[in-house]
Amino acid sequence: MVELRSSAHAVFRIHLHVVFVTKYRRKVLTQAMLEVMRSVLERVLAANRSVLIGFDGEPDHVHLLIDLQPDNNLSNLVSFLKSASSRILRQQFAEQLNKVSWGKAKLWHDSKCIVSCGGAPLEILRLVVARLGANSQPNVLPKQLESSTSRGRDPACPDVLTPGRWGDKLGR
Repeated sequence: MVELRSSAHAVFRIHLHVVFVTKYRRKVLTQAMLEVMRSVLERVLAANRSVLIGFDGEPDHVHLLIDLQPDNNLSNLVSFLKSASSRILRQQFAEQLNKVSWGKAKLWHDSKCIVSCGGAPLEILRLVVARLGANSQPNVLPKQLESSTSRGRDPACPDVLTPGRWGDKLGR
């Protein structure tokens, strides 16, 4: 049975797959940074009554699977997540990050990729995010996901929905 969350005047189930890309796709994120980032993202989402249910990343981007509370302004929430994670990572890993940027350069690219996980079961999405983090066969998708996701060509989603990563497996 589908688990629904509720608030004072709503019953909901909103799951989003969000991708942040580092500025210039620089490969700066380490495993230690990803661990710190996970806790920062969990705190920001909890403060906004949302939940981080999946997280993984590679040196130049991160994937978040979010259970969203519908009262949130999605654009503002993503801005909060990016700014908080950038600020904390720059404080704790200043030496590493300053090697690849000058002055007060941004950690994250301005764009973002946000995909509704509508028809795909969360177990499948968790599997996909875990596979991407493990660098195993990124062009192979579970059959259930192929029919429940649409293809996009936004440069903010270069590893998620464009040909060469998942796009060739996804039909419109």
